[in-house]
Amino acid sequence: MTIVVTGTDTDVGKTVFAAALTVALGAHYWKPVQAGLEDGTDAGTVVRLGVPAARVLPEAYRLRTPCSPHRAAEIDGVTIDPARLALPVVEGSMVAGPLVVEGAGGVLVPVTRDLLFADLFARWRAPVVLVARTGLGTISHSLLSIEALRARGLTVRGIAFVGEAVADSEATIAAIGGVKRLGRLPRLDRLDAGTLAAAFADGFDVEDFRVEDFR
Repeated sequence: MTIVVTGTDTDVGKTVFAAALTVALGAHYWKPVQAGLEDGTDAGTVVRLGVPAARVLPEAYRLRTPCSPHRAAEIDGVTIDPARLALPVVEGSMVAGPLVVEGAGGVLVPVTRDLLFADLFARWRAPVVLVARTGLGTISHSLLSIEALRARGLTVRGIAFVGEAVADSEATIAAIGGVKRLGRLPRLDRLDAGTLAAAFADGFDVEDFRVEDFR
């Protein structure tokens, strides 16, 4: 079972949510392309937030420049080969148990000049969870992201919000977008493995990520 975690934009809380989901499912975590190393990596963040290091798979590409992967690769003098971005194989077989895969930035961020993250998700044929902030502008960003994913034949399993509760915006996105509202993570004053696990348990039903149609 592979679950793709993507976002409506950068810095919406995608990595924090992915960490919480990975812990809750006892899953493996994979970030295919890491762009930006100076301030740490998303893989390092999920480990600090409770994901066992042994369950974090190595990135296919680690790029120094903190910008869109396609441009970061060009600046770093790296050629991204989409063939290296197939879902990971460990010890000759697919990863045992659930795998949480985190994209970079928003749905239509370019991986290369010819490949968007949404196109990569479509190659994997895996269901997607969309992470959205609850602040101003989220309705349009979320609905556009949902349309882009569905245009590629992807199953949008639901939307996870991050931020202070804005009930009308959350309900509006779920209704117009025709997606399940999976829950919400509040911004935590103290963010660590314990507080994140508690917030996820309070805001989400982990069974929503285990149902048969997710497979």
